[in-house]
Amino acid sequence: MNLIKLLPNYYNGNLTMEELQGILSININNLANSFDETIDQCFVNTATTLLSRYEQIYGIQVDVSKSNEFRRERIRAKIRGTGTVNKKMIIDAAASYSNGEVEVIEDSANYRFIIKFVGTKGIPGNMADLKLTIEEIKPAHLALAFEFTWLTWNEFDGYNKTWDEWDLINLTWNELGTYKEVV
Repeated sequence: MNLIKLLPNYYNGNLTMEELQGILSININNLANSFDETIDQCFVNTATTLLSRYEQIYGIQVDVSKSNEFRRERIRAKIRGTGTVNKKMIIDAAASYSNGEVEVIEDSANYRFIIKFVGTKGIPGNMADLKLTIEEIKPAHLALAFEFTWLTWNEFDGYNKTWDEWDLINLTWNELGTYKEVV
């Protein structure tokens, strides 16, 4: 904000007033930026320096070597994971790590449940923390399994590419398994 622009025009050219307003503008802008940063720290989705505080509040081991986004995912999952454990809570916690849709398949006969990733292909990037979070919130007597979605032959054939065209894309086997064309 440039405060001199808020004053009447007869201050234009007054060097003393322009210098004073310039100093005040710098201070006001610094204050506004500090205020914005403080507000950002009040919310998990925008916090940076206070992430460790949120981790301590929710009993999560602080690991500053992980990226802020991974740490936020863990905190959000922990927040969603408080209360009575049910299918929706597990879906919400798993979805916060996978950035996509998940299904929970109950297998009561075998005392287990399966988390199936249907919104994203392949293995989500933060599986270690996801496993840890689900283990913390799930009932102790239930086993946990994961299912991942990969490119199927029908999808592969649906792209109508020749083998030479696939070779030109130059994908690794893992990249091919999670391939999706942007339309």
